[in-house]
Amino acid sequence: MNRTQKMIYISLLSAQAVILGLIERSIPFPFAFAPGAKLGIANLIVIVAIYTLPLKDSFKVVWMRLLMTTLLGGTLSTFLYSTAGALFSYAGMLFVKFFGGKHVSIIGISATGGILHNLGQLFVASAIAQTWTVLLYLPVLSSMGILSGIAIGIAANYLMDHVSTIQRFREDQEKTPRKSRWLRRESVNSPYK
Repeated sequence: MNRTQKMIYISLLSAQAVILGLIERSIPFPFAFAPGAKLGIANLIVIVAIYTLPLKDSFKVVWMRLLMTTLLGGTLSTFLYSTAGALFSYAGMLFVKFFGGKHVSIIGISATGGILHNLGQLFVASAIAQTWTVLLYLPVLSSMGILSGIAIGIAANYLMDHVSTIQRFREDQEKTPRKSRWLRRESVNSPYK
């Protein structure tokens, strides 16, 4: 996989995440008993990025999705909520993926991301409202996060099994030893070659 192919792949994933985020934003709230709950369709692309790209590149996908969806139809408050949710979700999914190893499936990682996304947003809401009582809404949002995380995980699992480009990038990512994935950037720029 050369650098140009990787840049195109990152750009395509980012564009897909932005489009899915904008589509999701245009759908009215699907859950009447949980106002503000969303399906998290754009997290489908984030999961694909986590499984097919190095850490730095998958973070680029997350960050570009946040910036572009905000620029194309968001406000400062939506940016704050989205950023907190996305960063909590991303960090939690990475943690579970790397430390859970082969014991946790894509569906479990996605459900973790759904819960943590809601937790991050509730932390921002409690900071803005200057009260922790906002966190009382966490059980309702957590149940919705688990359900939508399971659905997104099933979809991500299907995509990774049936889309040849994603399979190719995933195989390249799995061939790279874990230690060298984290240290790849340092070794390229190292003066001690």
